[in-house]
This record gives sequence, structure tokens and C-alpha cells, in this order.
Amino acid sequence: MGETSLKTGAQVNRRESYLSQKVSSLRPSGIRKFFDIAATMKDVISLGIGEPDFTTPDPILEAGRRSLQRGETHYTSNSGIAELREALTEHLEKMYGVSYDPANEVVITVGGSEALYLAATALLEPGEEVIIPTPCFVSYQAEVALAGGVPVEVPSLMEDNFVLNPAKIEAAVTPRTKAILISYPCNPTGAVADRGTLLEVLRIAEKHDLIVISDEIYDQLVYGDHQHVCFSKLPGAQERTLLLGGFSKDYAMTGWRIGFAVGPADLISGLVRIHQYTIMCAPTTAQAAAITALKEGRPYVEEMVAEYDRRRKLIVSGMNEIGLPTFEPKGAFYAFPKVSVTGLDDETFANRLLQEESVAAVPGSAFGAGGEGFIRCSYATAYDKIEEALRRVEQFVNRL
Repeated sequence: MGETSLKTGAQVNRRESYLSQKVSSLRPSGIRKFFDIAATMKDVISLGIGEPDFTTPDPILEAGRRSLQRGETHYTSNSGIAELREALTEHLEKMYGVSYDPANEVVITVGGSEALYLAATALLEPGEEVIIPTPCFVSYQAEVALAGGVPVEVPSLMEDNFVLNPAKIEAAVTPRTKAILISYPCNPTGAVADRGTLLEVLRIAEKHDLIVISDEIYDQLVYGDHQHVCFSKLPGAQERTLLLGGFSKDYAMTGWRIGFAVGPADLISGLVRIHQYTIMCAPTTAQAAAITALKEGRPYVEEMVAEYDRRRKLIVSGMNEIGLPTFEPKGAFYAFPKVSVTGLDDETFANRLLQEESVAAVPGSAFGAGGEGFIRCSYATAYDKIEEALRRVEQFVNRL
């Protein structure tokens, strides 16, 4: 029995040694860790998953059904259905006044995540650096590392509303820097960047001849009088910008797995080259649905934004009243309360909140430097559930 156990252990270790160092060194997603635990518990209120709780709007669902009924179950062009690429470029022109050639400057991807993977893999030589303002989406550093690059984190501060500091970005530039990766509205903080700040990022990119990867997947989920600034629309930015986006957040289409990258034709050709060998094409049915999302989805987006805004006000005021300082997010659907004021670190706070009060949130440290001491709370969940979650958080904090 003992000999068998030892042999099995040795075999397991040998198997692990087959993995590449870059994969072995990746830490597991801090988001999934908590929700794997939460899935085993009863009566958990989740404030963690970054997914709309709305069902995909009916016209978009119907477009997908019609596509299937027409027998459209085959491969499309590597770059995506021509009608979708044309609809997307018309949408970007209408929303932001930025023009792209649908034939050569667009690739439709399997979610925004694949667009990020393609961008990193196409751009980076081994050892080249990508500057990433943090806190940021958990995939950014991992995708850079998997592409052989080096993620360079530059923390943003709550005192600055979690918007990047251009001077710190420029100070991080080295001869190995290849790109700056930004994302506004921001996951996990809900921060947005104004035009002046983004112009400074562009100035740095031009001065040091860098590419800017701008992930704008939450572009339509903005609140109050804020207007989203599309980075590639800035004067002179388009020639050095890869604009990434998707349909998951704006149109409640997470499970459809449909995203895009747009940019200069020579860069997009590189993304398409990788895409055709790894993916072939994005799901045909999802592409058909995405056409309708672009053409008919705006009223539904506005309805969802109005409801998110109602929940946003509830969770921000609620956390502040509990004594967890929370700045007002201007976009996406996340609040980022500061929990270090309780004397607990963010991972301990999130662990105990889950175990003692059955409320799931994500430790801020999962999102990189600058997230320590905070937790991410998604308000893409029902209003009454947020009310109950706040009641439980208050109970927990009062015990502390």
C-alpha cells in the first residue's frame, strides 16, 4: 500500500514537471477561488461574479434562433461575418466618430478575452514589457506572461479615484516597454478616465513609440453626466491603438462569447493569423445575434444602465454608511469598498464574510497592486439581494 502511494505521488510530480514554467508560475484566479467555495454553500448572496443578471434581450435571442433555423451552423470567415464587421464599424462611427475599415481592420473574437490573448501574443517578443495600471482585470498580467512578456504594474490610488497617474506610467517606461494596457471603465473599481488623462497616455505612447491596448468592454455602462472617451478617437491615437471590446457586458451576452479587436490593418492581420490557427472563427450563431445587438440593442442597454445606476447608488451609500469608504464608480458595475479600515486584510475579510455571513465578494489583491485592502462588489445582482447583502455586511463589521 505504502509503495503504491509513493509511486503514485512520484507520477503526479512527474506530470506536473511537464508543464511549462510560465504556466506553472501563474497563480489561480482570485475570483474563481471564492466562487468555488461559495458554490458549495447554501443561501449565499454573490457580489462577485462580473456578469449581468439580465437575460439577453429578446430581439437578440430571436436573431440567434433564426440563424440556427436557417441552418447557419458552419464556419464563417476567420475575421467574422462581413455583415457583423460592417455593423460594428458603423456602430463605432456613430457612437464615437472613429472610422475603421470592416474588411481589414476588424477581427471578431471569442469574447473580449480572446481579443486580449491575440493582442498580447501578436505584439510581444520574449521579455518585452507591458505597463498595466492596477487594480485591473485578473487576466491582464496572466495574458502578458503567457505571451512571453513581462507585466509591469503601476498602482492607482483611491485618492485619485483609481485613475492612472500619467507621471507614474512614464516613470515605468524602459527600453523593453512595448505597450500600455488600459481599461476604462475599469473592472474592478468602476473608475473612468477623463479626456485629459487619456491624452497624457497618448503623449507618453507617442514619445516612446508604444502601442496602446485599450479594453473598452464596459464602454456603454456609464452613469450620470459621464461620457465615455474612446481612446482611438483621440488625435493621432488610432495608428497606435488596438481597441478591444465585446458584447458580454453591454448587451448581457456573456455566454454567447463574442468580442472584437479593431486597429491598424497591419496589426489586425497579425491577430487574425493567430486567430485562424487557434480558433478558426467566433461562434456563428453568436455572430448573428451580435448583428442584431448592434442594430437594435441600444434601448435595452439604456434600460439596464438605469437599473444598474439605481443599484450603484444603493451599494455605495450602504457601504459608506457601514463605515467602509467607497468612492463613487462612474462606470461598469462594481463598487470597491476599503475594508482595511476594519483591521483585516482583504483576503481575511472576504473569507470571513463568506463563512460567517454567506456573502461572496472578491479580495482586491486578486486584481493586482493597488487592490490590497479593498474588496470588489458587483452590483449586477438584484436590488433586494444587495439590500440583504448590505445588512449582512453591517452585521459582520459591527462584530469586528
